[in-house]
Amino acid sequence: MIIDQLPDYPLEEVLDVKHRRVETAELVLKEKCRLLEIEKEKLKEREAERDKVKKHRQEKLDQLRRSLDEGTTSDKIDQAKLYIEVVQDRLAMEEKKVKDQEKQVELAEKNVEIARNELKDKERERDKLITHKKEWTKEMKKEQQVIATREEDEIGTTMFLTKMIQQKDESRRSHE
Repeated sequence: MIIDQLPDYPLEEVLDVKHRRVETAELVLKEKCRLLEIEKEKLKEREAERDKVKKHRQEKLDQLRRSLDEGTTSDKIDQAKLYIEVVQDRLAMEEKKVKDQEKQVELAEKNVEIARNELKDKERERDKLITHKKEWTKEMKKEQQVIATREEDEIGTTMFLTKMIQQKDESRRSHE
């Protein structure tokens, strides 16, 4: 018997499925990371828009203070205060957009973490099966070695008995 020729691993198809699941989980994780980066970019944009409005509001407040220091009409002061309120409302809107986008980033981060955990689980399942295949292969080689040794013993015993019979026949013939 040839020892190098092992039978096919009975769970080979299952192992292939596990490999495909790991590959799929890797693609899902990659996609979730890409979506997270998109959400982070959106957050940066929202923060930049908010900061721009914040800066504009601060400039208008500074302008109002200078006008008050210089002395101006109450109409201009009222008009400036109304405009600052409009800017304040816009700033509140931008703050809300930032908060909403932060929630989107958190959600995307959670999705990445879930995908990462799923990938780890699938890799663990695959690795268990790979370990099983290695153990199974070792066991099959041992069994084949035992069978080969048994066959060699049988052949040796047969050859020995054949020689013994031939020697007895020859000794009987020589005595006759």
